[in-house]
Amino acid sequence: MKFPKRAFIPPLIIVGAIVLSVLASMTAEPPKQRDQTKPAAMVEVLEVSPRDMTFIVDSQGTVRPKHSTMLVAEVTGQIVDVADNYNAGGFFKEGDMLIQVDPSDYEVAVQQARAALLQAQSELEQEKARARVAEEEWAAFEDGKAPELGLRKPQLASAIAAVESAEANLAKAERDLERTTIKAPFDSVLRSKEANLGQFVSTGSQIALVFDTRTAEVRLPLSDLDMTYILDPAIAEEKPRVQLESLVSGQSATWQGRLVRTEGVLDENSRVIYGVVEVPDPYNLSGETHKVPLRYGRFVQAKVEGESAKGLMEVPTYALNPDSSVWIVPESRELEKRDVEVVRTQGNKSLISSGLESGDKVVLTQLKNALPGMKVRLPGDPLPEQMETAAKSDDGDKEDTDSENVGG
Repeated sequence: MKFPKRAFIPPLIIVGAIVLSVLASMTAEPPKQRDQTKPAAMVEVLEVSPRDMTFIVDSQGTVRPKHSTMLVAEVTGQIVDVADNYNAGGFFKEGDMLIQVDPSDYEVAVQQARAALLQAQSELEQEKARARVAEEEWAAFEDGKAPELGLRKPQLASAIAAVESAEANLAKAERDLERTTIKAPFDSVLRSKEANLGQFVSTGSQIALVFDTRTAEVRLPLSDLDMTYILDPAIAEEKPRVQLESLVSGQSATWQGRLVRTEGVLDENSRVIYGVVEVPDPYNLSGETHKVPLRYGRFVQAKVEGESAKGLMEVPTYALNPDSSVWIVPESRELEKRDVEVVRTQGNKSLISSGLESGDKVVLTQLKNALPGMKVRLPGDPLPEQMETAAKSDDGDKEDTDSENVGG
């Protein structure tokens, strides 16, 4: 039985493909195994250096006037006039009129007191004349001593007393008349008004609450630890400076003040002592004292300048480990752990007095499972693969150069 020639073609193709694949696998180079070692972790560092620093104590408080006074009426009568700016928020200079009580009755009282004084003075002059006449009459008698009653000395003393009483009544009447005009006791801003035009007031009636605009105060709560870093304002030659800060219309604004005193008694509830900061001319009434007026009632953050220290290192607080240590990257790029002494933490910074040296690179990156001797790299350091590639590239360039030299 004869097979057709075409029947042998497919098996031959299959056998040829198998032979070619085997030969290709035998001649091909085995794939290179990649290095599965992870590269060293990249870390961010801060190079520290010692410098002189001033301790800063943070606190906060509300701006209040140094003096606030509730004005009251000292006389009785109807309010017949008020100042144009007699409204909440109105500003007054010392001695400016706020309200005017009807002075008519008090003007009459002054006239009556003045007339009574003139009458008493006239009677005193008459009594002095009578005393001189009596003294001349008694001088005609050489025997005996003239009695005081005969010389009209008691009558003269009574006349003098009457004049002094009339003078006192006149002074009181003039003082009452002056009190009908209620004036600002100091440069002030009107906080609230309790009486208005046409109202009848009596002695002791509340008129208005005014705040002193010459000096503002801020009470700052300070702990015992805070006070260890602040110069006692009672004995300091220069009162500690204080920077106040707050947001005004969405913008940060600052004001400068001085810590002038402490209240000297611990608060029974919070166990803190209150320091008092004074800020002059808070409303800029005497000039451009501040870029932005410091209004009463504003809540502010305060930074009190404390004592100074030398040779401190400053690092971010988050760079510290829970055991008061930091990680250092030396030239070998192997982590080194250093125990440090933190003298104070202010804001997000920690001040270190010992444990670091100038030029040390403190690790800022948060590392998991960090161990001493662990390899790390800094920004700009090449990866090991890059170093190997660069080395091979250098070798290849060298071989090409040698070939060219030989061919030439």
